[in-house]
Amino acid sequence: VQLQASGGGLVQAGDSLTLSCKGSGSSFSGYTMGWLRQAPGKERDLVAAISWNSGSRYYIDSVKGRFTISRDNAKETLYLQMNNLKPEDTAVYYCAAGTGYSENDFDFWGQGTQVTVSS
Repeated sequence: VQLQASGGGLVQAGDSLTLSCKGSGSSFSGYTMGWLRQAPGKERDLVAAISWNSGSRYYIDSVKGRFTISRDNAKETLYLQMNNLKPEDTAVYYCAAGTGYSENDFDFWGQGTQVTVSS
């Protein structure tokens, strides 16, 4: 599956932003999907993930209550709604497709979209 992420930008602390990830090629609906992020000088983290049928979701503790992951299999699109953004959310965000909720479980990656949150 090929993935194209979009929706990043420069926002102020407290603002909201929605990332999108459009899939094409192999069956999008069969994959667990995730959003991962990497800030400068830091390791890449799995921020959120969602099962193929939206039956289960995972969030890293630092975004719980602020971020919501969702997917529309008919549109082959993954979303990440980010509310109450904080400067520490600044990173390159990647969408990925795979089989589980570990970074090593993701086999297909989008190109990344930059999110910058100013204080």
